[in-house]
Amino acid sequence: MAAKVSIVVTCFDLGAYLQEALESVPVEMPQGRVEIVVVDDGSTDPLTRTVIDGLDRSRYTVLIQKNAGLGKARNNGIARSSGEYIIPLDADNRLNADGVRTAVELLEREPEVDIAYGDALFFGARDGEWKVAEYDFRRLLRKNYIDACACFRRSVWERLNGYDEHMPHMGWEDWDLWLRASVQGMRFRHIGRTFFDYRVREGSMIGETNRNADVLTTYIFDKPALRHLALLRTEYMQLRSDSVQYLGVTGALRSAWDRLLRK
Repeated sequence: MAAKVSIVVTCFDLGAYLQEALESVPVEMPQGRVEIVVVDDGSTDPLTRTVIDGLDRSRYTVLIQKNAGLGKARNNGIARSSGEYIIPLDADNRLNADGVRTAVELLEREPEVDIAYGDALFFGARDGEWKVAEYDFRRLLRKNYIDACACFRRSVWERLNGYDEHMPHMGWEDWDLWLRASVQGMRFRHIGRTFFDYRVREGSMIGETNRNADVLTTYIFDKPALRHLALLRTEYMQLRSDSVQYLGVTGALRSAWDRLLRK
């Protein structure tokens, strides 16, 4: 029987956190069955290998592949899944069960919405709330602010031919997917609550990703589907910069004028 929701957990040498991620997944949903697909992307860490080998195959679909990168791992996991709705989860993060239910309810209730996402809670090396803005294409064009951990229809993945498996550096596969979804007119909706917990830790992939931001940005906006956005993005960034400078100058002039009036 096909699942209603497929949670695709990608793991590379994150065995120390994997069980915590799996335990955060809601066991059942009012809308239907939940399945969990775990993709081990060629882990070499002995602890991770032990954890993966010990997973109950009656509870989890486990896919072990040679290291091929995040895009390939997510695509292979989704391809092996059967759910109408897909949720990617990094092995060091955790889902919020109520947030997942809210997202699925929204997609069930509003067929015109393609992607549901929410806020997050930081944990680990940092605590606090990660408040995520409502969907704004101009903001998304400037930089990604919607995490990969969202709930989307399988049809989104199918129409976009999945995640890019050839990114020059890993980490922005989600931004690339959201931009291509936006260009095709797919609709995003914020669920108005926390959707997942984001672990802040030393040595995470995002540091390496940010060091290669220029290379990744050039690569993404050189795609045929997104190339027309490159000039628009440049112009928008310049206008935004000019506006900030203008506000800064006028603010300084206003302060100077106020000081003169007080003399």
